[in-house]
Amino acid sequence: MKKIIKEYISDVIASLQMPLVDIPLQIPKNKDHGDLSTNVAFLLAKKVGESPMDIATKVCNKLEESNLFTGVTIAKPGFINLKINPKMIFENLKNIINSNENYGKNNYGKNKKVLLEFVSANPTGPLTVGHGRGAILGDCLKRILTWNGYSVDTEYYYNNAGRQMKILAESVFARYLELNSKNSSFPEDGYHGEYIKKIAQNILDKYGADLSLNDIDKFKSDAEKHIFAHINSTLKKLDISFTSFFNESKLYEDKSIFAVIDKLKDKNLIYEKDGATWFEGTKVGRESDRVLVKNTGEPTYRLPDMAYHITKFERNYDLIIDIFGADHMDAYPDVLEVLNQLGHDTNKIKVLIHQFVSILKDGSVVKMSTRKANFITLDKLVDEVGIDAVRYFFIMRSINSHLNFDLDIAKEKSDKNPVYYIQYAHARICTILDKVSLNNKEANLNLLNTENDILIINKLLDFENIVLKLKDNLEPQLLSNYLYDLATEFHKYYAHNRIISENEELTNSRLVLIKAVKIVIKNGLNILGISSPDSM
Repeated sequence: MKKIIKEYISDVIASLQMPLVDIPLQIPKNKDHGDLSTNVAFLLAKKVGESPMDIATKVCNKLEESNLFTGVTIAKPGFINLKINPKMIFENLKNIINSNENYGKNNYGKNKKVLLEFVSANPTGPLTVGHGRGAILGDCLKRILTWNGYSVDTEYYYNNAGRQMKILAESVFARYLELNSKNSSFPEDGYHGEYIKKIAQNILDKYGADLSLNDIDKFKSDAEKHIFAHINSTLKKLDISFTSFFNESKLYEDKSIFAVIDKLKDKNLIYEKDGATWFEGTKVGRESDRVLVKNTGEPTYRLPDMAYHITKFERNYDLIIDIFGADHMDAYPDVLEVLNQLGHDTNKIKVLIHQFVSILKDGSVVKMSTRKANFITLDKLVDEVGIDAVRYFFIMRSINSHLNFDLDIAKEKSDKNPVYYIQYAHARICTILDKVSLNNKEANLNLLNTENDILIINKLLDFENIVLKLKDNLEPQLLSNYLYDLATEFHKYYAHNRIISENEELTNSRLVLIKAVKIVIKNGLNILGISSPDSM
């Protein structure tokens, strides 16, 4: 409904030969002022040199000609208040029923291609709860952008060629020697955990006891395959899939990383110091210069990241989205600056940084250390609280906020658990609709005229606007909060209004209303990758 009203006000402004501006619409705190309010007259006043009151008067005179509204008033010093015609609301309620599983979808992103990179965890261990936040966020954004009409490719950047993989191989080799009762020196920054011992045992069973440090590539290769199979299994459990996997090693094989150095040299942005190769970031506004190749000849992780992002531009995407953990906060601006210096349009890139996750149990934070294998794996979290709770809890807070994942609440089968609360609203409606179906006579929606009816209908009609907002906002908690609020309104409505009564006409009208609620909840949960059970 907001979308329709915005478009109509834009047409009115155009007919008055005034410049087009964004049309802000808010719900007034005082309901007596109307259903919606706009300060568009203030925005236009700055552009056309007239007072907001004069502009508001001109706009209101036009708006009064429309059957969209039953009341159009002006409040000083130039606010326009609108009362929406209930008949128009009812028409849109029918649209929800008719659109069903397609309600909320739009073609905004038609013919636009998006590359969405997320997870991209090194294959050095199982996915942790920290990886889980980025994984769920990425998958939700894929669904959100698809609902907005974009063609979305998802990609996992497979970091299999750096120092961490070397340490992984050395860690497995040390455990392999221990299994053979041989002296071993475990790497100082090595990976601990039972999974390392299991990989070492598999290698012992496969190759026997005579491998040496000369066979370190076997340890790296087998460890990588074992761990990545486990990562894939975890992602599949969460219904997360990727269009493609990009191997970091490819950038070494085709010399792409060194091509970046050559291009930066051509722009006089490379120098040698202490045997290392540096990017002269300070020359182009960065706070410091960065080592791209160490004095050992080993590239730092920024260099392959730069080469990898060049491939993204070469694949002609309209929008490139990167989802990183907070540990990337310092690195990605250097990557973007190099891309910019090499002539790529970095306005096409959106970098989303999500903050860390803490697990709460019995009210206390569970201490975790990834390197020492003292952590909760994503697999274990799913097994403990279920897929739906994992997906919802990871996106119910802004990505800019530290997330406390409360295990006790996530396991609750009550209204304390927000995802259960939303799903229960859907299941409750399904139970009602199973008892009685809509009769063939068209419902008299004019009977839905109480304040509670209009409140819940307006909430439903805001779903399309929420989906549109998400394409720019890229924060799924906007949708999770919306669904929780909608479920709250429904549970209140159910508590104070008899859905099935002796009044057949009123029953039929309320069945239409709750069916629309069911559709919107199901569609919203679908976007979040969460199930909508018919019974609970």
